[in-house]
Amino acid sequence: MCGIIGYIGHQQAYPILINGLKRLEYRGYDSAGIALLNGEIKVFKKQGRVRDLEAFVAPSLPLEASIGIGHTRWATHGEPNDVNAHPHMSHTLNFAIIHNGIIENYDALKEGLVERGYSFASETDTEVLVHLIEEIYRVSDVSAEDAVRLALQKVQGAFGILVLCKSEPNVLIAARRSSPIVIGLGDGEFFVASDATPIIQYTKNVIYLDDNEVAVLRADDLSIKSIRNIPRIPQVQTLDLELEAIEKGGYPHFMVKEIFEQPKTIRDCMRGRVSRADGEVHLGGLVDVMPRILKARRIIIVGCGTSWHAGLLAEYLIEDLARVPVEVEYASEFRYRDPVLTADDVVIAISQSGETADTLAAIQLAKSAGALVLGICNVVGASIPRLTDAGVYIHAGPEIGVASTKAFTSQVTALTMFALMLARARRTLSDERYNACLQALQLLPEQVRLTLDNTAPKMQQIAPRFADATNFLYLGRGYNFPVALEGALKLKEISYIHAEGYPAAEMKHGPIALIDENMPVVFIAAKDRFYEKILSNILEVKARKGVVIAIVTEGDTRIAELADYVIAIPETDEVLIPILSVIPLQLLSYYIAVLRGCDVDQPRNLAKSVTVE
Repeated sequence: MCGIIGYIGHQQAYPILINGLKRLEYRGYDSAGIALLNGEIKVFKKQGRVRDLEAFVAPSLPLEASIGIGHTRWATHGEPNDVNAHPHMSHTLNFAIIHNGIIENYDALKEGLVERGYSFASETDTEVLVHLIEEIYRVSDVSAEDAVRLALQKVQGAFGILVLCKSEPNVLIAARRSSPIVIGLGDGEFFVASDATPIIQYTKNVIYLDDNEVAVLRADDLSIKSIRNIPRIPQVQTLDLELEAIEKGGYPHFMVKEIFEQPKTIRDCMRGRVSRADGEVHLGGLVDVMPRILKARRIIIVGCGTSWHAGLLAEYLIEDLARVPVEVEYASEFRYRDPVLTADDVVIAISQSGETADTLAAIQLAKSAGALVLGICNVVGASIPRLTDAGVYIHAGPEIGVASTKAFTSQVTALTMFALMLARARRTLSDERYNACLQALQLLPEQVRLTLDNTAPKMQQIAPRFADATNFLYLGRGYNFPVALEGALKLKEISYIHAEGYPAAEMKHGPIALIDENMPVVFIAAKDRFYEKILSNILEVKARKGVVIAIVTEGDTRIAELADYVIAIPETDEVLIPILSVIPLQLLSYYIAVLRGCDVDQPRNLAKSVTVE
């Protein structure tokens, strides 16, 4: 992994590839490279950023070619360096390849190739694949397309690949299994990428490859077959995406832009789903499967990282409002621990990108057991919405910052609507309680705007006090425990400060030993049923000289007398407090990371879409 771009057509390929790689930088990477085909295949690759690749290529400009491929790599096999960067060339320099994913049986394939005289320059599994393609091409006397298909039949694992062949200079070959590939349709040209962001400025008409499909592209022709050579009929879709959505729009970073987009993204998530007229919640993507949802004996939620935190919040919401048992699982553990699943279960998979490898594997496991599988996803056309039985798009728009912000609050908004819809159908809430939740939900976008306006200046003032901290502790109870986890994750992701989230009551069972005058402790302490309990926890921290930052409800004076720093959010129903209380935590992480000189949008070692284990 991580980013793929390819072009074939009538334009010069190099500017399109470089521009595409810049659009893909948000995914996280440690090296970048391109290959251009014009008589010979010329490869340029460099450890570091795309700008480093541009500087490396500059002495060789202009580069004349109307076909080429580009890649940003996030290291899996082999350390980040120039040699391991993509593209990789075959032994005779006849093939070039870029690859997202992992070839799980690369050791066995490599051993066989070494026995046949092949040598390897890199430590990557990708170089094994390109040599295998060349071996089949050379020995079997087949076309490049057939060589790719036959090679992929021998491969175990995940791949999204683009392949060039010097002997067939008018062909670009793409293939996927568990790693996304999207093809943009132009006028006598095609654009290929790992997601739509590098394509949108050229075309809105796209085709998403399905698993085990191979696309053969010429400037004026496209054909798609399975790796078993069965023709497929492509389905053209129209991208619901504007170029402005993937640009910074005057903000210094994508992350802060996306934080401030949350009033709009939450409103977009609710649009057409929360009806003022009839007082109902409508999630159209679930209508056909609601009878089965209502019969479920339990709901299992799977996700990774921030999506797991949204799932944990959903557990509180669904059990509290709809009275259905819920279990929340890390997708990476769920897929391997042999869980007990039946056709009476509903599994909800949450993923911003819709391509998270562990979550996809969890979905496949659940489907094999006969469970109903629902998806909560942001990216239209991604693998998860195509693999699940039904689901809900969160409509947050493209999230470029690697650390998720607006997608999290939209996920929680969608899950809150789901819990309310389920509660209404199961008649587990009184009309008064249901209507109170619905009214609070309708006020939410404006309250998010007020929270941003009021807390951003305060967090910017507070951040310098903690920019040199080495540890943080985040504490919350009930609905706000998952917010503590999410706040800690945001800080560690982008500022590299060690941070931990805990249920506030668990502080006495270990973490209290860490508290002294150097330990900042963030309390999510808005007024809810646990307010008196959280007040006691604050007193315990202050007794040990801890520095308290408290997120409170407007008008709270009791905690204001105790805490060192107080940030107020509007009063709302307790089920929606997490959406408001997480916003100051997002801002605190952002401002601290900026002061520390961190790469906020592309934190080290992280990738936006984790398409490998």
